[in-house]
Amino acid sequence: MLPPLPAIPPISAETRLAYVLRHFHMAFPAAPTVRISYSDAPVRIVDGAGEFFGQTQPYPAAPNYRDWQGQSIPFFFDAAPEKPLLELLPNQRAIIHADVVSAAFYLLSGWQEFFSDERDRHGRFPYTASVQHRYGFVDVPVVNYYFDVLKTAVEHATGQPVRPRRWMNDAPFAAFLTHDIDNLYSAWKQPAKAALKAGNLLGFGRQLWQHLTRPDAWDNLKLVRETVAGYGAQSTFFFLPEHRPGANGTPNADYDVAKVWPRLAPAIGDAEIGLHASIGRAVHTGDLKREEHRMQRCTGRDLVKGIRFHYLGWEPRLTPVLLDTLLFHYDTTLGFAEHYGFRNSYCLPFHLFDFRQSQPHDFLEIPLNVMDATLHHPNYLRLAPDEILPALTPMLQQIERFGGVCTVLWHNENFDPANQHNGPREFHAIMEYLRSRQAAFVNGRDICELVS
Repeated sequence: MLPPLPAIPPISAETRLAYVLRHFHMAFPAAPTVRISYSDAPVRIVDGAGEFFGQTQPYPAAPNYRDWQGQSIPFFFDAAPEKPLLELLPNQRAIIHADVVSAAFYLLSGWQEFFSDERDRHGRFPYTASVQHRYGFVDVPVVNYYFDVLKTAVEHATGQPVRPRRWMNDAPFAAFLTHDIDNLYSAWKQPAKAALKAGNLLGFGRQLWQHLTRPDAWDNLKLVRETVAGYGAQSTFFFLPEHRPGANGTPNADYDVAKVWPRLAPAIGDAEIGLHASIGRAVHTGDLKREEHRMQRCTGRDLVKGIRFHYLGWEPRLTPVLLDTLLFHYDTTLGFAEHYGFRNSYCLPFHLFDFRQSQPHDFLEIPLNVMDATLHHPNYLRLAPDEILPALTPMLQQIERFGGVCTVLWHNENFDPANQHNGPREFHAIMEYLRSRQAAFVNGRDICELVS
């Protein structure tokens, strides 16, 4: 059942401005101080939101498209499209005629998900209900372009250049390599079922025999860690503490983490680990807390307080509150399962907005940009192997342009050489690209320390 929409106070222009400017300064840590306001100021924003943020409509009016730095960008709350987007005036003053603050607030805060009643069969806000899908900009970090307009105005008003965030060793952008460990012992099942369906009893028997006598092809965490380390990168593993199916029958892990941990620990070495919370945990504080404690007991290690929910489960009216209540440092769930890109139209870590308290949430959201299943799952994009990197490259170029973080989810099962669709070959192609562009390879702890 969808949680009821709570009563929330209107979100004032001052609150929206403070939230957006906090993220602007996270993106440009050395930006000079200058007054930015909806009223008279060196950088003035023309208010185009009207009464929208005092209501509960999930969607604003359609955006106007304007050209900025060679890219056609949708601008929501653009009340004067006939005027120039950015007007640079004498005496180091600037006017931005499109309300980039309200538009950035709308996308970053998670407004559309919070106020929409649309959910899919897994309880998720669906891509098809999003403004990113409706207006075709899921692979463009629109908020970063809004910030680029604001940056240009600040440079004019201060006479100083504004530099984007840089990463370790002055890298222009970063990459965060993650692995959700859903299955360790199920590689044999699909070929066995296919053989049985075809009446090939010999083939079925061969698969069953291999299952009983040989290590499973998905029991491969040492291979995963070493493959990633071969690029000078580091893996973050998210483990599922529940091996029983969810209440709706959706599978969780095919392993019992308490039983297998003594063998898994040497395989992953000192890699960062996080919680891969089970089906249904995105809406139950007590269950989520118990899973966190179970993981700590099983592993004997302090988690870095990082989390991603199984099946990318997320209820915008409840989950962010749970994460703050349980003091998680970061979440990396928020990507669309159906499409690679930017669910909140932003390529840097950020804080979702707590609509009840009219302030940012404490935990850091590290957006998920590309998931292996998205690329070839029959319900999603179904890209051919040689289409994957060309499809992703424009998105990767956008992340590099704005000094962002590219978060990649590649399940351990897709390191199996038998996967010829979204398997190790396609993973290597992505990694070769990231390394060729001098990305800084980081984990969740690094990101929290660098951004906060």
